[in-house]
Amino acid sequence: MTENRICKNPLGKSARSYTTTTLLLLLLLWPLSSHSAQRLEPVKGQFNGRIVTLAQGLEHPWGLTFLPDGDMLITERSGRLRLLENGTLRAKPISGLPNIIAVGQGGLLDVILHPEYAQNGWIYLSYAAPGPKGMGTEVARARLSNYQLTDMQVIFRLDKKTQSAHHFGSRLAFDRAGYLYISIGDRGDRPRSQKLDDQAGSIIRIHDDGRIPTDNPFQSRTGVKPEIFSYGHRNPQGMALHPDTGRIWIHEHGPQGGDELNLIKQGRNYGWPVITYGVNYVSGTKIGIGTSKQGMEQPDYYWVPSIAPSGMAFYTGDKFPDWKGNLFIGSLKFRLLVRLIMDGEEVIKEERLLEGVLGRIRDVRTGPDGFIYLLTDAADGMLVRLEP
Repeated sequence: MTENRICKNPLGKSARSYTTTTLLLLLLLWPLSSHSAQRLEPVKGQFNGRIVTLAQGLEHPWGLTFLPDGDMLITERSGRLRLLENGTLRAKPISGLPNIIAVGQGGLLDVILHPEYAQNGWIYLSYAAPGPKGMGTEVARARLSNYQLTDMQVIFRLDKKTQSAHHFGSRLAFDRAGYLYISIGDRGDRPRSQKLDDQAGSIIRIHDDGRIPTDNPFQSRTGVKPEIFSYGHRNPQGMALHPDTGRIWIHEHGPQGGDELNLIKQGRNYGWPVITYGVNYVSGTKIGIGTSKQGMEQPDYYWVPSIAPSGMAFYTGDKFPDWKGNLFIGSLKFRLLVRLIMDGEEVIKEERLLEGVLGRIRDVRTGPDGFIYLLTDAADGMLVRLEP
């Protein structure tokens, strides 16, 4: 694996050596994307702490969130919402879930709490739902009362449902202004990611009740889905809020190679399937026109070969002080935990931990207690906690 060099802005300190004509030409030719893609040679790290198993027997767990009383909610892709209560996994699932279809990569997927959960009690779920001509991603909110969901409201539906059983996306995150972001995969139909009249292959931004913000980038354009915040995505299965900047980051699965880490900017086109660092399965042939095109965003970081990323979190706790501000990503393919060391919004080092120790890591969360929590993707999946 070779490292891609980061292109330096030609208008930096060395700009004095350019003639005025050259500078004007560079401004005209400089792409709208403000940076070039980066890839580093990963190093193998060693985790010297404890791995504490909190729950076992979870059926392909997908998402995790922490309740204020210390209990946890865990989704199982098969369509069950589980409660870890007083440190013990409750045998009976939470009842009252919406209509969920569990097939392929679809099922009950992410779960998060409203930022003001203590005041309003809203819990948000993403899942694959049946509909005309197939299935697609939906998001609902409800309240939890006596082990049952009540006041159920579906606040987002993928309009065009299909028979495809993969690329649902489905990660959820709130920003500091209270907007809800939803990642939607291309549903295995590549051209959909470039169509602004189609929600597939996009990041959606809505209010907490499903209303569309008036300052969304495509709000005033005719024939465009106004809930779209960015597009050109393949299958984003990780989403996290940067603890310092408050900006939304995602990662997404590439095809054969080309998994990406992206800082999400409103109205931007992230290129899939026109540009990618991945290639077609089996044949290994090129996809689209190559790796770059003017007006399309370059990833902030990418992986070749693919790591199959799923779930990610910035570490914001105090139990691992050397990891403060690092970004942790689960790898399904290599069965490990990726640690990205950041300098501001630039990745400067990739370290790989727990290789072969836990299996396929599906979700990563920083707990309110400062520990790191992981879910493993298996028929007998686990919830574990990393401690110093």
